[in-house]
Amino acid sequence: MDTFILLNIFPPELTTKHKPNQTPLIHFVFSKSFVGVAKMEHQAVLRRPVLVGGLWFPLRPRVVAFKRSRFYEKHSTSLKNHSKVSISCCLNESMAKVIYSVAPAMGHNKEAHPECSARVPAIVSALEKLELTPKFRGSEIIQLEDFRTATVEDIASVHSRSYVFGLEKAMEQASEQGFIHIDGSGPTYATATTFEESLIAAGAGLSLVDHVVAASKISQNPPIGFALIRPPGHHAVPKGPMGFCVFGNIAIAARYAQRVHGLKRVFIIDFDVHHGNGTNDAFYDDPDIFFLSTHQDGSYPGTGKIDNIGSGNGEGATLNLPLAGGSGDIAMRTVFDEVIVPSAQRFQPDIILVSAGYDGHVLDPLANFQFTTGTYYMLASNIKQLAKELCGGRCVFFLEGGYNLDSLSNSVADSFRAFIGEPSMAAKVDDFGYLYDEPSSKVKHAIQRIKHLHSL
Repeated sequence: MDTFILLNIFPPELTTKHKPNQTPLIHFVFSKSFVGVAKMEHQAVLRRPVLVGGLWFPLRPRVVAFKRSRFYEKHSTSLKNHSKVSISCCLNESMAKVIYSVAPAMGHNKEAHPECSARVPAIVSALEKLELTPKFRGSEIIQLEDFRTATVEDIASVHSRSYVFGLEKAMEQASEQGFIHIDGSGPTYATATTFEESLIAAGAGLSLVDHVVAASKISQNPPIGFALIRPPGHHAVPKGPMGFCVFGNIAIAARYAQRVHGLKRVFIIDFDVHHGNGTNDAFYDDPDIFFLSTHQDGSYPGTGKIDNIGSGNGEGATLNLPLAGGSGDIAMRTVFDEVIVPSAQRFQPDIILVSAGYDGHVLDPLANFQFTTGTYYMLASNIKQLAKELCGGRCVFFLEGGYNLDSLSNSVADSFRAFIGEPSMAAKVDDFGYLYDEPSSKVKHAIQRIKHLHSL
């Protein structure tokens, strides 16, 4: 019979950088049989921080990693089949309303590219300016500053190992050339740090799943998690990168929630303006992961047709709702009430994960929806309530698209305001002069068709 050993880790540098109500106490439980081959380490910042928008961002955040063999010496593996891991949050986290992680991937950058290193710093600057950070909110909003990287096994739960190791090898070429293109269509690039920073981004999401799940065990109102990470992930297919995306962050988190936390039924909402084809493909025949995507009809990458509903045992567990260009707040409110809510209620998830793309905003340059900051406030507020009603409040958002820095940062900030129950700031930041009549008849037709296909 296995014996379990509790290790309490207090990284020395953390005790002076956190307020008393944010003590980063981390508990790890290891089986006795695993302790002999496992090594835990707290990795320090490896590179100089950079100054962006008046805020300092390390090229690599502090992370907690696990290592257990020569083969995985460089990229630590998960503890699956070796131990039972319990990461318990402190009481303050269970009382928080938002817990977020920041992985800006400052080294993964190409000048003038829409998916550039300015995106996450713009969001963080807006949160600071609008006093939506722990500095101003105490334990109401918590930043998870110490998180582990994703492991090769985590990534391989969704992506092929040949892709993972091929990308790692490509870093040599990227280092020599400055950047390289890593998918056939060309928009997805890599620099010398892309592989490492993509592991960190995925790990930031996994750590939020850990903390939200732990908080849900001691509170009926756990915090909403928000992974402010890049590169984004929902276009990355199992065999490779695509559409600015390197690893499927939300798909990896869904498999992790099942494997590590026993949360069998995962409901994924993707409100990015582009179809999340990578997530779609990863779970197309899986009845236990419901993937629901709203996206602009005919936009990149041209997938996500309304009659793509899953296959085999997973038939009916994929819902794609392409909406006509020009769809806006009215359309999305109707879709939420008539499609998203009944789908989730019937599925009865154990956790809700959200691909939060903010490129549907009317000011975004890469699409033709006319969402407003208020649309995203509505989505955040309603999804939070849906999670509370259906799955004990367990919900984590993952940043996807959003390429106008002003609309992106304002919309994420308003999502935070929705999470903490404060009024929207949309009326102060939105210019409604940009808006025009929505294609209501086309939207109504699409909703009627999807309700018929899925018997809603």
